[in-house]
Amino acid sequence: MDVMFRILYGSQTGTAEEVSERLWKKLKSYGMRGTVGAMDEYDIVNLIHEGLVIFVCSTTGQGEEPDNMKRFWKFLLRKNLPSTSLNRLCFAVLGLGDSSYAKFNFVAKRLHRRLLQLGGSSLVPLGLADDQHDLGPDGVIDPWEKNLLEEISKSYPSLMNASSENKLFTRYKAVAIGDCDEQLSENNKYFEEENVKNNEENYSKGRPFSAVLKENSRITSSEHFQDVRLIKLGAPSLGYSPGDVLMVSPRNLEENVTKFFEITCLNPDEKFCLHPNDPDVPKPRPELKPKSEGGFGGLTVLECAQSIWDLSRQPGRQALAQMAKYSNNDLEKEKLEELSSTDGQEEYLSYICRPRRTMLEVMADFPHTTAALMLDQMFDLLRPIRPRAFSIASSSQDKRKMERKSGEIIHAHQGEIHLLVAVVKYKTKIVAPRLGLCSNWLARSLPGDIIPVWIRKGSFRFPSNPVSSIIYGYGFFLKKLSKKIADHKM
Repeated sequence: MDVMFRILYGSQTGTAEEVSERLWKKLKSYGMRGTVGAMDEYDIVNLIHEGLVIFVCSTTGQGEEPDNMKRFWKFLLRKNLPSTSLNRLCFAVLGLGDSSYAKFNFVAKRLHRRLLQLGGSSLVPLGLADDQHDLGPDGVIDPWEKNLLEEISKSYPSLMNASSENKLFTRYKAVAIGDCDEQLSENNKYFEEENVKNNEENYSKGRPFSAVLKENSRITSSEHFQDVRLIKLGAPSLGYSPGDVLMVSPRNLEENVTKFFEITCLNPDEKFCLHPNDPDVPKPRPELKPKSEGGFGGLTVLECAQSIWDLSRQPGRQALAQMAKYSNNDLEKEKLEELSSTDGQEEYLSYICRPRRTMLEVMADFPHTTAALMLDQMFDLLRPIRPRAFSIASSSQDKRKMERKSGEIIHAHQGEIHLLVAVVKYKTKIVAPRLGLCSNWLARSLPGDIIPVWIRKGSFRFPSNPVSSIIYGYGFFLKKLSKKIADHKM
């Protein structure tokens, strides 16, 4: 059977991706065939052959498209595309934004308009979710999704199987592969192995560079409320320019990993690989694929709890709905269903959003449900840890130096990348303080530790020709200025 629908997302922080996967699971539960993925991972030349495509996109910066949508959007803007290119396409667009910004949902509006210009037909009106809505983005997403499902059932009645609506769908099957003699080290050995095989241009989320922590020092007074760290990384193979961004893949904090195994019944030493349960399911990440399929041969449950599953993330309503389906305790099941329902949005906001409750804390609050969770189900319930972006506060210029009038010699930071990291820690009505995952992980790291990183090209660029400039700024902008000054081009 041919693929019946596609969901394509443009996501900068993971929210649009999460909404897309939630919608994909909903459509799959109705027995439909279809895939979900980032726009830039999709071969856009096939768009002219598609029948039903659902687009979910966020707006980042000052009305800019997310990084994993840029190539897709650039292609759509070609002036030589005929106005009848997408005559076969029936589409729906959902935008995620914040109305406190001037260019609210700018990307979704432009995408919707461009698809119409190329001949596509809109199945439902453009959805514009707003973080400022009294019920958050779900205040728009829920009715938009309901309308979409109704229109799909009208336009494609043969594709939807109502009897499958409550079908329990898990994406992967975890297959144990015996003893863990070959298990990966705590310092992500597979990263180090791949660094040998790949050159600088290939460092990415899937193949990060193993930077060595050289210095971790607090630069604010111990009496000051804000802990700001100067992080120096040894990264001789990474080249970068002013305006580029360093992406960091953090790990869960040690106490959270310990707590996870206290409340679940999983064996931390069990090593396994993942196999998709459906041909529409994306292939698992390389470290969870068997070697026979070109993967790294699997991970242990402990390694997943350390570096794959995000235990500090706030769970969405979809995660709570998943827990309700997995639950074997009537009282917990009823409460989870209430929290994940449309009528329970206010309670969801009070329980999850306002106190910033984490997924790990929610699991601890529903002990019977959590104790019954299987390894397969964890990959539907727990989101992967999202890499964090940091402005670079150093210069990549080799052997650059300048002598000031005072006689002081300034050297560029050869073979190093410097970060200024504000450690996120604050209080809510929950007794335990809220801790930012990446900033606290970096603050606790010791010299010699391995930090998986890669460079993402930034959109901010200084002029190539030397000019006299007076520039002012604050926050992250100061990092770029200090880096530029170190290059001695200002």
